Amino acid sequence: MASVVEYKGLRAGYHCGYCDSKEGKASCGMWAHSMTVQDYQDLIDRGWRRSGKYVYKPVMNQTCCPQYTIRCRPLQFQPSKSHKKVLKKMLKFLAKGEIPKGSCKDEPMDSTVDDAVVGDFALINKLDIQCDLKTLSDDLKESLESEGKNSKKEEPHELLQSQDFVGEKLASGEPSHSVKVHTVPKPGKGADLSKPPCRKAKEIRKERKRLKLMQQNPAGEHEGFQAQGQPPSLFPAKAKSNQPKALEDLIFESLPENASHKLEVRLVPVSFEDPEFKSSFSQSFSLYVKYQVAIHQDPPDECGKTEFTRFLCTSPLEAETPPNGPDCGYGSFHQQYWLDGKIIAVGVIDILPNCVSSVYLYYDPDYSFLSLGVYSALREIAFTRQLHEKTSQLSYYYMGFYIHSCPKMKYKGQYRPSDLLCPETYVWVPIEQCLPSLENSKYCRFNQDPEAVDEDRSTEPDRLQVFHKRAIMPYRVYKKHQKDPSEEAAVLQYASLVGQKCSERMLLFRN
Repeated sequence: MASVVEYKGLRAGYHCGYCDSKEGKASCGMWAHSMTVQDYQDLIDRGWRRSGKYVYKPVMNQTCCPQYTIRCRPLQFQPSKSHKKVLKKMLKFLAKGEIPKGSCKDEPMDSTVDDAVVGDFALINKLDIQCDLKTLSDDLKESLESEGKNSKKEEPHELLQSQDFVGEKLASGEPSHSVKVHTVPKPGKGADLSKPPCRKAKEIRKERKRLKLMQQNPAGEHEGFQAQGQPPSLFPAKAKSNQPKALEDLIFESLPENASHKLEVRLVPVSFEDPEFKSSFSQSFSLYVKYQVAIHQDPPDECGKTEFTRFLCTSPLEAETPPNGPDCGYGSFHQQYWLDGKIIAVGVIDILPNCVSSVYLYYDPDYSFLSLGVYSALREIAFTRQLHEKTSQLSYYYMGFYIHSCPKMKYKGQYRPSDLLCPETYVWVPIEQCLPSLENSKYCRFNQDPEAVDEDRSTEPDRLQVFHKRAIMPYRVYKKHQKDPSEEAAVLQYASLVGQKCSERMLLFRN
């Protein structure tokens, strides 16, 4: 099945959910009746993103809050201290039922809708009614069978960067030897240097372990420690590897047999023909409503089953299971987090030839203390690494849009190393190189080469494929029968936004 899209053009001057501007938003959109995973991969590499079957691209130099596509490089990813804290919190909860004290306001990544049309379900419903997929699909099938068209192109795989682990610095915890003054300070004037310095509990535990090892081995040699009559606190610590603990080791740390809770993550295809998806739909929908009302303060009547289905349970992506692809195949999926037999979170993802693309996350607000937004992102990064083991070109994790001008959306930059997409040349640039420019201007061209251009720009619009009156034809044939100048402007705008490759592969439906 070829990709079939219906271009809807520019939509400008409407409400922005990020800065609350009444009419600052601007984007171009199209309705995707069907779409191959390769076409969608190429589109998101040009700044497009989907919400249900609606695929849109912000007009970056016009919109009030420019949205830059961001991707993380999982093969080089190392969790930060705050990431490790979230993973340890989950392990403690699963193992002992421990619930952390205090709020989790310092934990970012509460899911936010990165959608130009979210909330505007009236538009999606209207488009869905206008675009009769069944009729269009039958017409297309008839047209394809009559012409016997079959044009497959292999895309060059991106080169993988070698895995580079950065060593963690280990604190010695030993007292300083340069202290000379031992006068007792007045209360509130500083530390009393005549007393032993304060030490971390972790270092105290290490010292106790060393003392215990010394008692067990009076000869003085045990695991790299030598006594030689020195105080135990001055013994050199056991040599440690500079390689930090892998993300998988932190996530899948073994739990005791009598663990308080059981967490299971299930990958379910987004399809009502899938029995597991169908059987869990009701529970998944109830969780969505609970999340939207509690976290985003949506009115319950705006969280209906129709909106939920069109937003998160309908996808234009055609499922594919090529022999060289991942075992689960390509397409749209729900990653369900089952805790003790009930769903507490659902991550909506697309698995594409080069990446796992995060679409949305909704979770049970009762479990906010587990920082499920951060936890699910780390699980999806680990999942991408797992898929890469069999499918080498699948090596990126796309997190949607990075919005530097919106503080609550800057959290995505914390998953390093990551890259931002240049909005003019569509090349990836490390985020560290982009941030200084973004501090000075909302809209930036990240590619520093002034001569660089969009390599996939539309250079031959006449080769664009049009689906019109049950027939597939190149644009050069279609335009001969069109007299409306606005039609040509719309088609050329579409071609410039999707690029030459996609314009030749995808079928542009014209009514």
